Amino acid sequence: MTPEQLITFATVAEHGNISHAALALHLSQPAVSGQLKLLQEEFGEPLYQRAGRGVRLTAAGEQLLGHAERLRETFRQAQALRDALRGLERGTLRIGASTTPASYLLPYLIADFRQRYPEVLVTTANGNSAEIVAALGSLDIALIEGPPGQALPLGTSVTPWREDEIVAIAPSEHPLAEAGDDQTLQALGAYPLVLREGGSGVRQLVERAFARSGVAMRVGLEIAGVEGVKEAVRAGMGVGFVSAMSIRHEDGALRRLRIAPEPLTRRFSILMPHAATPSRVAARFLQLCVESAVAG
Repeated sequence: MTPEQLITFATVAEHGNISHAALALHLSQPAVSGQLKLLQEEFGEPLYQRAGRGVRLTAAGEQLLGHAERLRETFRQAQALRDALRGLERGTLRIGASTTPASYLLPYLIADFRQRYPEVLVTTANGNSAEIVAALGSLDIALIEGPPGQALPLGTSVTPWREDEIVAIAPSEHPLAEAGDDQTLQALGAYPLVLREGGSGVRQLVERAFARSGVAMRVGLEIAGVEGVKEAVRAGMGVGFVSAMSIRHEDGALRRLRIAPEPLTRRFSILMPHAATPSRVAARFLQLCVESAVAG
């Protein structure tokens, strides 16, 4: 049994799929399967079983998983320490961001960071909040909408960040737009609603607000992405919900409606995997994000 076999086992368990784990480890699928086979031979019994296109851990595999995950986290911390000691002259910063911060905040943050550290290669990944949390194992830092709301990888820190307001949007000629800028959930719920896809931070917040108010939701359309929601509302599919940031430069085709009597707000979060020993570039980017929020 080797550390590499245990790290491979932990990665396969994380992804639930050997080919996906191979991509994450930058190994071939046969190499991953070979390491798993050797590890099983050491224990003398199956550690996982095939389940469709993926794998499912056996009882023995579940017992081993905790040890394998701790070893993998120790290895990652050693890598982060190595990267931190190399300094900021060169390196790579892998940033993940959910839809709203990716579209309306991240470009400005990266531009500022690149002015300060031009030799650092910045790569980005985006998706909804749930997708970014699921991808934390391959990121240095992540910006998501709201609290993570699910189990995080061992050693991940959560820093509350900027506040964001969620507003309703309707076509400028819609009856609600003509009735005033502030609208209750009861008034909004009388019309078909255009909602983001499952896993979206905006959708989760809106669903919780309607549930608390006891107002039924008439879902007219579910569509991915902020721009998809805006286009569907323009097309007359219903009333949508988006971050106020996303309609700062609208041309007047859409009307922004604040939710009354209390605005619907949320706070973005910054997630830092391997927070005990972050890379120096990730720590500097975190500092930049915090400074930008203070500056407004």
